[in-house]
Amino acid sequence: MFVHEEVDMGHTVAGWTGSATALAGFALSGTAVVAGSAHLAVAGAAVVLGALPVTWMLHLAGWGKPSGPRPADQWDWRVRDRAARSGHPDCLGCRLAGRRAATTPRRLAEPAAPDARVRPDVQPAG
Repeated sequence: MFVHEEVDMGHTVAGWTGSATALAGFALSGTAVVAGSAHLAVAGAAVVLGALPVTWMLHLAGWGKPSGPRPADQWDWRVRDRAARSGHPDCLGCRLAGRRAATTPRRLAEPAAPDARVRPDVQPAG
């Protein structure tokens, strides 16, 4: 019996790819420390930082997962999220990409009052 039998741990293609890319960057940076190479250290830092947009783009392409638990039939890491195009509710990555979930209500601009520029505590001169 597994400890996390009833929990979706969020293993996805986006998560594994981002983690592997960051791990490669850290390994490159570690090699740079041993070799004493500043250029290799900068390259390793660039690979580590590059893991973020790689993970984000894969998440937006549907290879990530929304926040919170998923149904048990979607726990496999190779399952593509078909709802990613419309955005996930409460997902920072989707909001940064300009995607809004269908369940998230959009706030419409309220029409301004005709005398909205006049402060009620200031009497007009006259």
